[in-house]
Amino acid sequence: MEKDNFGSALEFDQDAKPVVLLVDDNEEILDFISDDLSEKFQVLVAKHGLDGLAILEQEIVHLVISDVMMPEMDGFEFCKRIKTSVEFSHIPVILLTAKNTMQSKIEGLELGADVYLEKPFSPEFLQVQASSLIANRNKIKAYFSSSPLLHLKSIAYSKADEQFLEKIQAIIDKNISNQDLDVEHLADNMNMSRPTLYRKIKSISNLTPNELINISRLKRAAELLSQGLLKIYEISELVGYSSQTHFGRIFSKQFGMSPTEYANSRQADMRSK
Repeated sequence: MEKDNFGSALEFDQDAKPVVLLVDDNEEILDFISDDLSEKFQVLVAKHGLDGLAILEQEIVHLVISDVMMPEMDGFEFCKRIKTSVEFSHIPVILLTAKNTMQSKIEGLELGADVYLEKPFSPEFLQVQASSLIANRNKIKAYFSSSPLLHLKSIAYSKADEQFLEKIQAIIDKNISNQDLDVEHLADNMNMSRPTLYRKIKSISNLTPNELINISRLKRAAELLSQGLLKIYEISELVGYSSQTHFGRIFSKQFGMSPTEYANSRQADMRSK
């Protein structure tokens, strides 16, 4: 029986609640906002930025909501740390503040905050903002997974993310015919621990590292099929599959058509232009 390193088609878990990290030094506000958000999100809490960073290093977090005025590390510094870190730069940040000056808004947005809300704010409005940020990013991730020719860097949210994804893509491209390419190889070449790499890739793409390798193989295969220069079994081997049948099954499950159907559709498109 052939060893299957490639997983199945990549699907999003629609039932899992997104994880929100809520950071505020006021216990009452933490409880109030956490209770309101818990209907739609799994909520983690921290009392200042340093605690927040410690949680980010251990958990997969989809959104950060942080107060600005806090001890130890305030919200501005916390936001800056998130947005300038390779590990966390993809995470959207909502800043909450009693400061309603234009300068404070500019400072927050310049540090990379995605949304800046003034206190007092409507809990319903915060929930809508959080849901919207996560939903928009999930749409981008899903579109990337279902589009054969869409490049990995299309899901980047920042320059740091783009550079990270381009480096990942280059490693995969260089080793794409290697059937044993796995997360260990990626982690070694990225100079990152396996857990850190896993959290980063999972958060930015909704894929595990091995799923990302697999979809990169399939997208490279789609490029080669579009060119129409190689036979399917040759493409299958070039992108790291020892079995053409297995390749065809995974390709069909991912993109909704067989390699032959895809190649024919691309050639038809080119003839019609």
